[in-house]
Amino acid sequence: MSITGVTRGLTLACHPGPTLAVTTFTALLAASAGHTPARGALVTSAVLAGQLSIGWSNDLVDAARDRAVNRSDKPVARGDVSEGTVRAATAVALVACIVLSLACGIASATVHLLLGVASGWAYNLWFKRTVVSPLPYAVAFAALPAVVTLALPDPVWPDGWVMLTGALLGTGAHLLNALPDLADDEATGVRGLPHRLGPVVVRWLAPAVLLAASVVAALGRGFDLPGVALLGVCVVLAAVAVQGRGKVPFVAAVGIALANVVSLVVRQTP
Repeated sequence: MSITGVTRGLTLACHPGPTLAVTTFTALLAASAGHTPARGALVTSAVLAGQLSIGWSNDLVDAARDRAVNRSDKPVARGDVSEGTVRAATAVALVACIVLSLACGIASATVHLLLGVASGWAYNLWFKRTVVSPLPYAVAFAALPAVVTLALPDPVWPDGWVMLTGALLGTGAHLLNALPDLADDEATGVRGLPHRLGPVVVRWLAPAVLLAASVVAALGRGFDLPGVALLGVCVVLAAVAVQGRGKVPFVAAVGIALANVVSLVVRQTP
């Protein structure tokens, strides 16, 4: 297999969408928290390495299941990249994550490795099959702002409302991420909370959870004009999500999540 083919396979196997989203979110949080460009790049690189290890390990764990349901979007299941190559890449990413996290300071590293990365791995290995499948997402997303602020020269914990907003965003992200694959997952014995609730309920619940995050973010630092504007936009998107058909609910829910991320970053700026 050519180097180009291996690179492409690894890129697709790392779950590039979520990996890019979380990494970008981290970079924005680092900038808004007041990190220097170099320090912000260090924190962002640590999170990126952790996300790569989570994404690749997910495809390794799911390889047999993905083959069973002929998942054409999974490069490991298709044989575009070997399991050995992905396993090696996962190990490298995990070591890099540990080294980069420790370079951000003990407090930041502890939160990142034990609450962020460990939650992602725990989801891949066990939680995704249980009724508490949203828990690792909630914990990891709640911890992410703390990873950033604890890496500052004077480490501080983020406000409670920031972490609660993150937890709700993580829960909503889990529901949205699971929605397209509910049938394939159930066919291979994976029954997390979204599978038990069913697609109809999840289509309603995901926007509701994300809207709750909007309320927390709007009220976090006082119900000012930007907060009112955020809440108004998210209420409209939630209505679209509930009433829409086809892919409209999913797109609208993603819009709510994006609005919350932007608000969280902007309102965290000192």
